[in-house]
Amino acid sequence: MDAYRGLAAVYDLLTDDYDYPAWADYYLALLRRAGVAPESLCDCACGTGSLSAEFAGRGLRVTGVDISPEMLEVAAAKARARGLQIRFACQDMAKLALPRPVDAIVCGCDGVNYLTTDNRVRAFFRSAREALRPGGALAFDISSPHKLRDVLGDAFYGEERDEVAYLWQNSLEGDVVTMDLTFFLREADGRYRREAETHRQRAHEPEHLAELLRECGFGRIEIFGDQNFAAPGPEELRVHLLAVRE
Repeated sequence: MDAYRGLAAVYDLLTDDYDYPAWADYYLALLRRAGVAPESLCDCACGTGSLSAEFAGRGLRVTGVDISPEMLEVAAAKARARGLQIRFACQDMAKLALPRPVDAIVCGCDGVNYLTTDNRVRAFFRSAREALRPGGALAFDISSPHKLRDVLGDAFYGEERDEVAYLWQNSLEGDVVTMDLTFFLREADGRYRREAETHRQRAHEPEHLAELLRECGFGRIEIFGDQNFAAPGPEELRVHLLAVRE
């Protein structure tokens, strides 16, 4: 099954501990560090649009891009409910194509980890560069190699709630973690519907990503820890990268 096809319906429920306002504030601070005060922004791998909505709520012109139509349906409904004007497009981020250049591109919550080959990463960086105005900035985060190899690795997780229960089995091979998820989604009549899907994420070394960014025409590249402005520590779970189109 396609990734996020079944998960879309419960993604927000299972990520209710994410502080999206703080995350958006941090990304805007990152962009300011690069000298970019964006008026227009593309949110790549936008998922259910929580970050897109935060940026739009701050007055930015936002385009949200995701490969999952099911996630985008949730995102569009969320934007309508909040009275926000956000353009959503179903695209592979490695083939990003916008009608006009934007001031900034953000890719939050592991989107780049889903690019499991250097060629896919290069394709995203090159298309992102083409979608940015000169002097614009790309900011994104990854689950760190430590998190994917040492924390998630071959781990098993499970949780049961009233609305959903899930089983999550990981397997690590080389730099790629395969995540097999089985969901049991509660229907209106009280019965549960079973959904299964597989996700794959690659453990990217931040310094290697910086090399690929330079290769693809970015400069002024900086690497930070989880929502801070310090170099990431050895046990950092999330790493942020910032790069400017030159």
